[in-house]
Amino acid sequence: MTLTTSAFADGGIIPDPYTMNAGPAAVSPKLEWSHVPAGTVTFALILHDPDTSIRHSTQEVLHWLIFNIPGTATSLPEGVPATAQLPDGTIQGKNQRGTVGYMGMGAPAAGPYHHYTWELFALDTKLDLGPDATREDVLKAMDGHILGKGVVFGRFHR
Repeated sequence: MTLTTSAFADGGIIPDPYTMNAGPAAVSPKLEWSHVPAGTVTFALILHDPDTSIRHSTQEVLHWLIFNIPGTATSLPEGVPATAQLPDGTIQGKNQRGTVGYMGMGAPAAGPYHHYTWELFALDTKLDLGPDATREDVLKAMDGHILGKGVVFGRFHR
């Protein structure tokens, strides 16, 4: 499965509108996918920063958790609204700040670029979870149901 964005080149610099540099106006980039495995019922997307841990743990900073995206979907638009449930049944969980929806990148200016990773999973089931689900809940529910995966990443620091 292939995941792409027209917002920046894979591995490229993430533009300000998608980062904390845009402040509260930060929006999610448009994402598109293709070569979806047969039997896909839903998709789940996890956006995280593998270069940062929380309170010196091994847990990475979570920027976006969105799941039960219909299996017929081929994209997410730019600026997905920060609501727990979208009209098509897609559910957004809470990001690292504890708010629903997308959280823009905010790596500090001092230090190297951070590598923000969008992982899209094709699943053979609908996840029986609500908006209060954590990343760990979603990963556990996906276990044994992943048909394919697409990844795109971008770099950013202030």
